Amino acid sequence: MKVSTRVHYWLRAMTELARSYGDGRLVSIAEIARNEDLPLSYLEQLVGELRRARLVEGTRGVHGGYRLARPPAEMTVGEVYRVLEGEVAPVECTAEAYLPGACPREAVCLSRSIWERVQRAVLDVLDATTLADLVLSERPRQTPAQFVPMESLRSPIGSEYAHA
Repeated sequence: MKVSTRVHYWLRAMTELARSYGDGRLVSIAEIARNEDLPLSYLEQLVGELRRARLVEGTRGVHGGYRLARPPAEMTVGEVYRVLEGEVAPVECTAEAYLPGACPREAVCLSRSIWERVQRAVLDVLDATTLADLVLSERPRQTPAQFVPMESLRSPIGSEYAHA
């Protein structure tokens, strides 16, 4: 199963909104694009879908921007996924719209059960993971290594190097 670029990018964007949720401030699409290194035009095209689904709220104007419509702890990754991608169905016979008996191999198909298990496992993870969970699991950004001049390692006594 491969996740589409639209879901991947917008989940990253939603985590940006989740980070700023407690501040009460609006976050511009440009700021999200900059912070997450995402294409601005792509985010602008998709924000309307999230607004219509009432996952985000927006205000236009100079001081406008977006915020989550609900607390991050009340919004699951599964919700975001379904708005942007639709249902999770690894194969046609696991789709909600599948009509029993539509596949001539249904009675003898040995692979359907594995795809139903895959679907259930994916849904369980997506629906159990909130945006707050993603923000809480965020690793602190690593500080790049810094150059330490040898002179700073000299001991105060004499010119010998200090040893750790």
